[in-house]
Formats: sequence, C-alpha cells, structure tokens
Amino acid sequence: MNRLLYPRLKRIIFITGTDTGAGKTVLTALLAAHLRAQKIRVAAFKPVCSGGRDDAEIIHAALGGALTLDEITPWHFRAAIAPSLAAKLEKKSVSLAQVLAQIRAKQKNFDVTLVEGAGGLLSPIGTDFDSRDLIMALRAAPIIVAQNRLGAVNHLLLTLEALPKNYRALAKIVLMSPAKSDSATKSNVRLLGEFFPPNKIFTLPWLGEKFETVAALNKSGVWKTLLKYFNGEIHERHLN
Repeated sequence: MNRLLYPRLKRIIFITGTDTGAGKTVLTALLAAHLRAQKIRVAAFKPVCSGGRDDAEIIHAALGGALTLDEITPWHFRAAIAPSLAAKLEKKSVSLAQVLAQIRAKQKNFDVTLVEGAGGLLSPIGTDFDSRDLIMALRAAPIIVAQNRLGAVNHLLLTLEALPKNYRALAKIVLMSPAKSDSATKSNVRLLGEFFPPNKIFTLPWLGEKFETVAALNKSGVWKTLLKYFNGEIHERHLN
C-alpha cells in the first residue's frame, strides 16, 4: 500500500456512539493505525474524558507518538461520571471554544483528524455542549459506533434522528461484534439497511478481551473493512 491510495482529504471524522462502552476508542485506534500504515498523517483526539486516561493511552499507542497524551486528551477528570459533572467536582470547566481551539491548533499539521466523543451523542461533555455540538462546529463527518446486539437498531436510529439532516447524510455506522452473539447480531445489518443506506453500514469482528491495535488490524476482516470505509470517503470527497 502507498500514500496514493488516499488523496489529501484534510477531513475531520468524529467518532461517536450509542452509549458508553460502544467501542469508540477501539475504532478510533484502528482508524489511526490503518491510516498511519498508508503513510497518511493522522491526528486523533479524545479532548475530554473522565475516570482515567486509558482510552487516551490506546490512541497514543496507535498514533505512534505523533501526539502526546496531553495533546490527545487535554482535559481529564478523576470521577468516572459524565465529564461535565466530573469537572464540576474538581471546580473546573471546559468550554466548546476551548476544545475547538485545541483541535484546530494541532490539526493543520495532519491530513486526517479523528475526534472521539465521550459517551453517547447527547452526553454532556463540557459547559453547555455535547458531541453533536462538536460535530457541527468542526463540520465533521460522523461515525456512530454500536455493539452489535439486541437493541442496537433502536439506539442507532435514535442517534441518527438526533443529528441535523445534513450531518445524518454524511454519517456512517460501525457495528462492533460482541464476544457472544445474541438473537439480533446476525440480523441487525439487514434490518438497519431498511432505514439507512447499506453501503454506509460496516461491521467489525470480535477483537478479543484484551485489545491490541496491531493484532486487531491483522485480524481477518478488519483491514478489508477499513479499506472499504476509506475508499467510500474518497468517493464521496470526489463527488462533493
């Protein structure tokens, strides 16, 4: 593979989810590592987090040191609750303007910028803003991540409905396979395809109890899925 596979998109991709634990950080790390392997200059941020910086450390490893932990996650709070509440416990605050300034200051040196939200689309991140506000302010293309299990279709359709129409048109869905399939795992993609363009729905296999980015990239189906996703990005970019 070489850099010619992807033109200089200069695009911002925002990874949100149906809930906490949907698989946002796993996908962000996979996308970052995949792009790095194509010699694409990629930045990835999880600007605000609470309950530790484990997610930031996964992203940091996937970026190969392109950004420091403090650049990836400038605002981190100890309590494992919504970041806006965790910040208040520490008598701190984070504004939308601060987050935008941080991302914009760093992204100019990269071809693709990945931004991961906290919790679901409407979970409060800071003072009077959530992931939806960040998506619109950054003019980012959203990816909605969900666990591929019973209930996912409802949660995904609600999340899509909460996006403004023009951002809904840009959105893509990634279903993360669970360790053990349930009654809906095999049928979710087909059902979702009745409400959302099937070519914008992607699935990733179960990646194990202990996630490791390089091993996951080499897992059957992962590389092919990521190639398919970014080839779609290029096609859409050329049409716009």
